[in-house]
Amino acid sequence: MSFFSPLIMKSESKPAYHADSNFEKAKCLIIGSGPAGYTAAIYSGRANISPVLYEGLQPGGQLTTTTEIENFPGYPDGVTGLIMMEELKQQAIRFGTEVRSGIASSVDFSKRPFKVFFDDGKAIEAQIVIIATGASAKYLGIPSEEKLKGSGISACATCDGFFYKSQDVAVVGGGDTACEEATYLSGICNKVYMIVRKNYLRASKVMVQRVLANSRIEVLFEHTTKEVLGDQTVEGVLLVNAKGEDIKIKITGFFLAIGHQPNSDIFKPLIDTDEAGYIKTIPGTSKTNIPGVFACGDVQDKVYRQAVTAAGSGCMAAIDAERFIGEQGYV
Repeated sequence: MSFFSPLIMKSESKPAYHADSNFEKAKCLIIGSGPAGYTAAIYSGRANISPVLYEGLQPGGQLTTTTEIENFPGYPDGVTGLIMMEELKQQAIRFGTEVRSGIASSVDFSKRPFKVFFDDGKAIEAQIVIIATGASAKYLGIPSEEKLKGSGISACATCDGFFYKSQDVAVVGGGDTACEEATYLSGICNKVYMIVRKNYLRASKVMVQRVLANSRIEVLFEHTTKEVLGDQTVEGVLLVNAKGEDIKIKITGFFLAIGHQPNSDIFKPLIDTDEAGYIKTIPGTSKTNIPGVFACGDVQDKVYRQAVTAAGSGCMAAIDAERFIGEQGYV
């Protein structure tokens, strides 16, 4: 039994949809995976929309780089990111989703049906498109980041901070996000070092005051990260101060808070985005400025960026998409 709106009932007075013979036909195309994309696929699959999902640059999304997830409902003992994403994928497949590897390279949303082109040479013409391409955390570009990512290096304090309870950690960045992450970690960890490249914090006045008044946070102004130390896990960090001197600090967790980049470039300028590139949606919905194109997950969420909120917005996108199909009367 479907939990979707009765608006999905087909209208016999309207013609069925026919794709251009040069393009593969899809009623619902989902671009991107992760909690948002897979949840959208589960819901739209259960609604008999027969979604086709392209996994994108990072199949399973950012969570596949997280070793342990303990804050997603339904996993009382925790679960690795890889396992959780594989289970979501299999659930989507169970309800009829066709999951494919590949990256969308360009789109044409100028008229419906929409055309999407992929790096494998395939092109799809779709009645509706759900964008779930996520956002990518910005990294420093040092060799140890890739080596220790998920083993002490994280871009999400609220996701992974609990694993460093009563330990010493460091946060890189000087903006609001970095201050928020450091403040959050100070309630869990023994000590938090903030590594700030400039001689001041770029954050709002209230956040700066909160950080400077926190006895568990030590701000290291005019310091840059040279390397994160450790073989299997993070054991410390090598910094360079304003005088060019090397300084080693012993830590077990290294958190990057220098921003995220929403994966929205190919959708511009057709889809409205904010100044940072996050796709704008009508408040309370997943609807973009183009009817029939929906966005969910981190590509449109710059506030929460959690797996559970991404999954929730994926559900919203599927419901919005199904209602749109019903209103259009497509078979």
